[in-house]
Amino acid sequence: MIFVDEAEIEVRGGRGGDGCVSFRREKYVPKGGPDGGDGGHGGSVIIEACPDVNTLVDLVGHSIWVAPSGRPGQGANRSGKSARDVIIRVPVGTLIYDRESGALLRDLRVAGQRARVGRGGRGGRGNAAFAGPTHQSPRERELGEPGEVRRLRLELKLLADVGVIGMPNAGKSTLVSRVSRARPKIAAYPFTTLVPSLGIVELSGFRRFVIADIPGLIEGAHEGAGLGDQFLRHIERTRVVLHLVDLFPFEGAPRPWEAYRTVRRELEKYSAALAGKPELVVANKIDLQQHEAALDEFRRESRNPDAIAISGVSGAGLTELCERLWQLLAANPAEALPIGVRPEDASCEPSIAPNASPP
Repeated sequence: MIFVDEAEIEVRGGRGGDGCVSFRREKYVPKGGPDGGDGGHGGSVIIEACPDVNTLVDLVGHSIWVAPSGRPGQGANRSGKSARDVIIRVPVGTLIYDRESGALLRDLRVAGQRARVGRGGRGGRGNAAFAGPTHQSPRERELGEPGEVRRLRLELKLLADVGVIGMPNAGKSTLVSRVSRARPKIAAYPFTTLVPSLGIVELSGFRRFVIADIPGLIEGAHEGAGLGDQFLRHIERTRVVLHLVDLFPFEGAPRPWEAYRTVRRELEKYSAALAGKPELVVANKIDLQQHEAALDEFRRESRNPDAIAISGVSGAGLTELCERLWQLLAANPAEALPIGVRPEDASCEPSIAPNASPP
């Protein structure tokens, strides 16, 4: 499956149906009154966060979303049928921006949360609505209002508790596959991980948290080197950063403490907030010989005396690692999320004036 975390779309609410001008025409009723019905409301475009959707790839080839228009009113006080809404299904963690102003309209952080981004137009009133004691034969009516037109930019930020970062081939995918049921691609060459992946870590006592595997970073990633820093947005909302370091890098690769400092610099250049998140430094590959000397040297040179030592292959130290992560998560609780969001409460207030009429 192709992973897409950004998309631009245009949404167009449906036009409201026109009101009707009509008068009663019945046998033996010499003076029939007005009976023109109201037009139906146009459909709205709604974006919904769905837990079974993982990417924005479905929006790449479908950039314009148009809701149907309401039906016009009819005689005999028959109102036109209101149009159905159009639902756009996106992953949980999708942010909705107005493309022209850049304003954030909605952050869909809860499964089932909805945002009405293209409101449908109101239906026009028929002539029966204008009748009164002094105006008994009205011939006026209202036309349906046009629907709201918006241009949006959608951005996906995965929701995870722990984000795993490090240089390419540090063993991030192996680690995630050992502590969770995630099955990222694992191979003995750099940049095996091309897209972020999520896994759920389950501990005793019905404890669990979500861990995210992020593609590797190299020096100059903030300027586009390697895979760049395009995936760092996916750990901006994590509570803890797990910095994985390879104690035995390939020949020609940076030494372990140099790799650690390189990744730290890239985090600082990308976002001071991300660089300031609680960090757990983990040294990998203690299953190899002479790992004690390599571990001591890394702890001394990187100034991380409490760095945890693990082996993603043999599983050594993984239990201690998961418990340490749980302690850090408990010390850094998640932000409060909206509770009980209903579709009618999740409408995005217009940040731009609706166009006169959808083309």
